[in-house]
Amino acid sequence: MSIHDTIRHIHHSLIQTFAALDTWFTKDADLRRYRPLDGGWTVDEILEHVGLTNHFLLILIHKAARKALQNAQQQDLAVALAEQIFQQDKLAEIGRHKSFPWIRPEHMEPSGTKPMAEVRQQLEQQLQECLQTLDNLPNGEGILYKTTMSVNSLGKIDVYEYLYFLAQHGQRHLQQMARNEVEFDTGRL
Repeated sequence: MSIHDTIRHIHHSLIQTFAALDTWFTKDADLRRYRPLDGGWTVDEILEHVGLTNHFLLILIHKAARKALQNAQQQDLAVALAEQIFQQDKLAEIGRHKSFPWIRPEHMEPSGTKPMAEVRQQLEQQLQECLQTLDNLPNGEGILYKTTMSVNSLGKIDVYEYLYFLAQHGQRHLQQMARNEVEFDTGRL
């Protein structure tokens, strides 16, 4: 896959994930507050968690994007692109709920007190930040800086892979919310 195809794929994944997340804000309030039988998070808590996680990922992404652009002044992008391998399959595992054990940091745990209108606005802003980052790295510059990602033993990943990771993390929690909805609907029958 060319870098331009990769960027288009990530762009599409971000749009799709954030659009799907947004639909949950208009679901029935009782469903959104429903706590699953296993004691897991409510839909509202999941949405808050996604916003929190995105916040911290975007700090890393913005820093890495700046460094990648600086590196583009000193490194041969064509050589780096020829050697680049996008870890799509390994990153796709991030998007499958319960595909591997994941212990999230405490600062990414939802408080359950943040107003949902604020969470929704935060997610809308985060999508724009992600898309702007892609726009700022249109020719593959994002591969020129890598940061270690310990989740699922991904190792060093570049800016594009971080953005795809962010989209896949959202997909993971879309599956979790869908499970909550099935359990909620089953309990009402």
